[in-house]
Amino acid sequence: MRALTLSLALLTLPQLAAAACTDGRVEIRGDFGTARFRVEIADDAAERGLGLMNREELAAGAGMLFVYQVEEEVGFWMQNTLIPLDMIFFDATGTVVKVHENAIPLDRTVIRSDFPTQYVLEINGGLASQIGIEPGAELRHPAVDQDGAAWPCE
Repeated sequence: MRALTLSLALLTLPQLAAAACTDGRVEIRGDFGTARFRVEIADDAAERGLGLMNREELAAGAGMLFVYQVEEEVGFWMQNTLIPLDMIFFDATGTVVKVHENAIPLDRTVIRSDFPTQYVLEINGGLASQIGIEPGAELRHPAVDQDGAAWPCE
């Protein structure tokens, strides 16, 4: 199953060239290559508050992108979240500043960004490490201000 998950997330360069920047997809590039995830967007307080709570599973290659209006330090917890998640924190340019792996389901401990953050991607627990996503990797998505984006949409 893990090999299948990884193969769904990683892309080749020809596939990337054909992919358009859309709200329902994020791409992350780094030393590992490029990964793509289908995402739901949480861009208001109510959506961010609900997040991925009460879900029993998250499809391979799927996630949720939390979008904040301004860059700020943020905190998450796993109350009412039933599945382990990786949280990938990005600054205003879409650059990874922190990866928190395998957040514990139902845990009320606050997971802090520790750095100014404008975007957070939640994916299945353990997947960020499996792919090799680390600080310095770059996000491509239309929510990132394209004038300052580390990896702008084309």
